[in-house]
This record gives sequence, structure tokens and C-alpha cells, in this order.
Amino acid sequence: METLDFGSLSFAYTKTDYRYVTNYADGRWDAGGLSRDADITLNESACVLHYCQACFEGMKAYRTKDGRVVCFRPELNEARMADSCRRMVMPVLPEGRFLEAVRQTVRANLSYLPPYGTGASLYLRPIMFGTTPLLGVKPAKEFQFRLFASPVGPYFGGSVRALKLRICDFDRAAPRGTGHIKAGLNYAMSLYAITDAHENGYDENVYLDPATRTCIEETGGANMLFVSKQGHLVVPASSSILPSITRRSLIQVAKDYLNLSVEERPVKLAEIGDFAECGLCGTAAVISPVGSIDDHGKIYSFEGFGPVIRKLRQTLTGIQMGDIPAPEGWLMEID
Repeated sequence: METLDFGSLSFAYTKTDYRYVTNYADGRWDAGGLSRDADITLNESACVLHYCQACFEGMKAYRTKDGRVVCFRPELNEARMADSCRRMVMPVLPEGRFLEAVRQTVRANLSYLPPYGTGASLYLRPIMFGTTPLLGVKPAKEFQFRLFASPVGPYFGGSVRALKLRICDFDRAAPRGTGHIKAGLNYAMSLYAITDAHENGYDENVYLDPATRTCIEETGGANMLFVSKQGHLVVPASSSILPSITRRSLIQVAKDYLNLSVEERPVKLAEIGDFAECGLCGTAAVISPVGSIDDHGKIYSFEGFGPVIRKLRQTLTGIQMGDIPAPEGWLMEID
């Protein structure tokens, strides 16, 4: 492998030695296993290239202070991917196959696992997509699942800085659409908007509910949360928000570790000026502070890396790195 400076990694792809691959055909999955081949060969009429029949997940493996190798709550990624597959008319992996793919891929790429204390981690990306050559609009009959690894640094850069967001004029997902699953097509819809946001000096877009455009939903790549001036955690709730594993974990951390009051409810755009802190959360970002949200020239400012956002981040990363005792079942140890 190439020599890596783990302390200066960005959130970008680095090819590693092995990935797990298994294929579905004739109504069943093959045995699956590790592969050195990072390239995928597809027919020009493969379903995924035309009709976006694909879903994916994201999780991280860490090296703890005492030298253990752990993965954070991968069984929840397994469950969410199964939900995505059912919604996208794709076969669910055999029981236990997802977690075995995680174990095999991490073990095979241990030389790429960043050391404790670097702030970096080994990002794991499971993907599944339809490979059947099709012209008509219908589900594929053959699929490939693969899980690859890449060492990464922080999603929003090396330092934890307050992000600059804007209210987006586009919609991310409809209430009865695919917003609640991790389908690639959801992210494709955000590419134009995020490119425009970056060109205009913003880090991310804030999407509103498409029905009324009065409630905060999420950004293109992360869930949102707010902290009231009384120190309560307020988390937007909607049927079209992706159920983030990090978000779910932060809610439990807030309740059980920090003794905070937590509200999960619709959050009106009109009330965000009443909040003291705002953050973005997800596997890649963990939790990043928001400094401002621009609503077409009306600027809402927040404390940035305020005390609650800071403590939530420190506690969750401490759990992930093994510095703080984790709730039972949160860390899958890879021996």
C-alpha cells in the first residue's frame, strides 16, 4: 500500500486492497467473498445505469485507545439496507451476510485502518445495484452487492468549524417517496443544488418539506438538530427524512449520558431563530456545528460550536473510539 498520512486525510476515496463481492442471479445469492478487483464491468443497458435501481450504506471502523478494532452499530446499517432493498424491489442479503462482509473487509484492510488519535477512520461503503440489461422500465433480476473500505478524514475538513447553510428552493424527497431510505437517486437529485450552493459560498442546502415548505427536513447529506435556549435538544421529525443511525445514537446520548430533554417533532422554519445552536449529523460528519442559515437574505445565526453540540460530539466520538463506555451492542469488535 502507499504510505498514508492518516492525520491529514480528507473525506475522499482511497483504493484499498480488498472488497467483498457477491452476486444475485436465478433467485439466489452466490457464496460471495473478497476480491482485489475494484472495477465493475456492466452491460451498457444495465438497469442501474438507466433506472437508478441502487441503494447504499455508510459506516465506520475505528481503532480504539486499547488497540481494539470496532465498527459502530453495523446491525442498524444492515436493517436500513434491507428496508432500502425492499422499497427498491431488490433482494435482501441472506441473514448474517452483511455483517460477515463487514468483518471480512475490515480484517483484509487493517493496514489502512487509521491509528487511534488521528481523527481519521476506515469508512465502509456497502452498495447494491441492478445489473440486468433492460430497456423497459422494470426491476432487474440480477444484482451485485459489494462492500469496500477507504480511510477518511473529517467530512467538512480538518477543523470543526461552523457551517454556512441556506434554505434551498428545490425539494429533496416527497412524503410518500424514497426519502426514508438510502437510495442513490435521492442524492442525485441534490447534486445540482449542492453545486450551486458551493459556488455561492454555502456549505450545504437545507431542504423544507415539499408539501407546505414550512418545516425543516434535512440537508443533502445529513440530518439536522437544534438546541433551544433552555438547552433542550430538538430533532426534526418527518416521514421523508432518512433515519440516520448517528441521529438515533445522538438522541440516546443526549438522554442517557447528558440528561438532556429531547423533543422529536416537526420544526417550523419560522421558529429556527429561537434556537441557540444547530448541528448536522451523519456517519460522515458525526456532528458538525452550524453558524448560520440564510433564508433568501434573512440570516439566522447560531452559537456555532456551542456547549451542547460540543458535548454531544465529544461523547459520541468518545463512545466510538472506546474512551467512554458504550451502551451494550453499540460496538461490534472485529478480531
